[in-house]
Amino acid sequence: MITIQGAQDAVDQWIKEFGVRYFSELTNMTVLTEEVGELARVMARKYGDQSFKPGEKDNLGEEMADIFWVLCCLANQTGVNLTEEFMKSLEKKTKRDSSRHLGNPKLKA
Repeated sequence: MITIQGAQDAVDQWIKEFGVRYFSELTNMTVLTEEVGELARVMARKYGDQSFKPGEKDNLGEEMADIFWVLCCLANQTGVNLTEEFMKSLEKKTKRDSSRHLGNPKLKA
């Protein structure tokens, strides 16, 4: 099983070995946006009211992985440790929302 840091390291190694160099941060931000749009398209067809067009496939996991890849690129380029930031985010959400969702009647089954 790979860790978040392991994923960042694997992306960095791949870029150095096969990718020549990272795209600029702005280009990668645009690529991230494009990948999120591709995930949205699959979600709309799989869980929304749209249907898959001929030749389209249900590649939900692939699209999520593409997003994670580009996010790792951006983190590497900007010196962000995603493991540390994820842990901070988890702690923040736990402190802020530890009882908020449990008491939300909209979330009751």
